Amino acid sequence: QVQLVESGGGLVVSGGSLRLSCAASGRTASTYGMGWFRQAPGKEREFVAFISSSGGSTSYGNPVKGRFTISRDNAKNTVYLQMNSLKPEDTAVYYCAARVPFSGSSSSTSAYGYWGQGTQVTVSS
Repeated sequence: QVQLVESGGGLVVSGGSLRLSCAASGRTASTYGMGWFRQAPGKEREFVAFISSSGGSTSYGNPVKGRFTISRDNAKNTVYLQMNSLKPEDTAVYYCAARVPFSGSSSSTSAYGYWGQGTQVTVSS
């Protein structure tokens, strides 16, 4: 069992930066690949980024490539999402999630068995 708690969301002007954190609890939290997703009002949940359990492999959704960076500190059981050059279209609730091993594509919500409660990010123009 893994519990996930996101933090770091807020209101920022276009072009600004935010860093989200996802604190994981549970004995085996550091063994999970971790993802970030986001969901804007009226839209489906969208893949943002993924990082493997070791941190050696990452992937990003096309809308955020080159602007967002995912990282993790396994000693602290925490995953981060550094978001730079934010745009109004980045406005959404951001969720972190723990991936179930061998469960399919890391960009698919169905591959994740544990989810946080989400943190709101609002980017004003």
